Amino acid sequence: MNQLFKNLIYSIIAGLILVNCANRGRPQGGPKDEDPPIIVKSEPENFSTNFSGDVITIYFDEYVKIKNIQKQLIISPPMDTKPDITPLGGASKFIRINIKDTLAPNTTYAFNFGNSIVDNNEENPYPYFRYVFSTGDYIDSLTVSGNILDAELIKPDNFVSVMLYEMDSTYTDSIIFKEQPRYITNSLDSLTQFTIENIKPGQYMLFAMKDANQDNKFQQATDKIAFHPTPITIPNDSALYDLKLFKEQLDPKVIRPRLVSGERIAFGYKGDYENMEILVQSDVPEDYSYRITKNATTDTLDYWYKPRLEVDSLIFKVRNKDYEEDFTVKISEQPRDTLTIKNESKSTLNFNEDFILSASTPFYEIKEDNISIMDKDSLDVPFKTKLDTLLNHLVFNFEKTQSNKYEVNVLPQAFTDFFGDTNDSLKYTISTKKLSDYGNARINLKNAQYPVIVQLTNDKGEVKYEQYSEKEEPIDFTNIDTGNYRIRVIYDTNKNGKYDSGNVLKRQQPERIIYSSDILEANANWENIEDFIITN
Repeated sequence: MNQLFKNLIYSIIAGLILVNCANRGRPQGGPKDEDPPIIVKSEPENFSTNFSGDVITIYFDEYVKIKNIQKQLIISPPMDTKPDITPLGGASKFIRINIKDTLAPNTTYAFNFGNSIVDNNEENPYPYFRYVFSTGDYIDSLTVSGNILDAELIKPDNFVSVMLYEMDSTYTDSIIFKEQPRYITNSLDSLTQFTIENIKPGQYMLFAMKDANQDNKFQQATDKIAFHPTPITIPNDSALYDLKLFKEQLDPKVIRPRLVSGERIAFGYKGDYENMEILVQSDVPEDYSYRITKNATTDTLDYWYKPRLEVDSLIFKVRNKDYEEDFTVKISEQPRDTLTIKNESKSTLNFNEDFILSASTPFYEIKEDNISIMDKDSLDVPFKTKLDTLLNHLVFNFEKTQSNKYEVNVLPQAFTDFFGDTNDSLKYTISTKKLSDYGNARINLKNAQYPVIVQLTNDKGEVKYEQYSEKEEPIDFTNIDTGNYRIRVIYDTNKNGKYDSGNVLKRQQPERIIYSSDILEANANWENIEDFIITN
């Protein structure tokens, strides 16, 4: 037993010695590396002149890698054929640029890497590295600076391109749709200021663009655009330029109309649909009639017609302002849509809201005698209906009282659709809250230019409430849902009652929008009085 006990003690001591020896060699770590990589040399040197090669190599003091190069790298002037940047997907102590394009003579080129060069271990960026060279005898050194704004939003998008087009003999107003700019920079992911560097003297047009497909050309359907209204001359006494991004309203156009069901042709569209005319050009019978409704879920106008025609196709002419186009639509035997009614309203209505029904086919005849509205005490509630034929909405307007419940009863054949179909019995229940559940707000505008559209928006910029005013007066928002709002004022310059965006070719800037700097807090059973002083 004694020998066994001694062996056990020896084994424990030996184990402790081994553990201690193992721990003795374990690294304890050190401070985290927060230093960016350092450039050791460049071949050719940065800011070289009379550049004539096609390979640039930049050496670092440690292993680096390239990250998010597609967004971060900006080459000014842009190259038609993008250079190869290596290595991609691995680490190296150098970066190599292989130029594939033909360089213009006597031109200064700048490679702006943004924050794409990082060290291999901690990904500390080499911030905003620029490699500059000239194919001529000197480096162009002039600059243009300014700020990027958004016409509708408080904060502009990131990664906005800012571009200069030289106003030489080849310049046209449509150049931004077709050609690469002479100089370019990008706001990257955190800046609202911009500076375009290494510019030669001259006269230029200045643009900014949120470029969705990064081709440096304006696509009306996807890109936001901004422009300085007049040419700028460089040098220009360190002037700062504000560029306000806006989304152009698409030019009106119809896309591929087609028969989608019996006597319903879908006309896909872009731009303004409210003024779209769809006129049949084919020979049709005297009792031919049609209705046009806006599709609820797609950018489509539904063209409904009757009677059913025994033809192979129909020819249409579509017009909208300056737009006109003819279409031929093939006609085939297809089943008609059936009439279904949908409630478009919330179960709890605000006192300012109407009750709305929509239909899958166009409303044609409404029999109000077959409809009744009763409150919670079973008392009849007077109402009026109004049909919005384009949206195909039947709007019920009636006086609502607080803490009440309303039952809308629709008897059979109250609604007849375009094709003569009628509804079955329908019943809807809606309610109201107490007045004290809502808040109220009075907005007093100072220094405004009338007429104005005054809106309350949420933090995403979505409009929740809106008022129109043509003179200096208090703007009252009553019975609004509790929550936080931004006050937004639109100068309705053309007095058409809505916000109008800008247009590049027409040299039209968007109507001015001003946000309040303060948050409006709408509390239940409380009235806010806000003085909004507008600085012009």
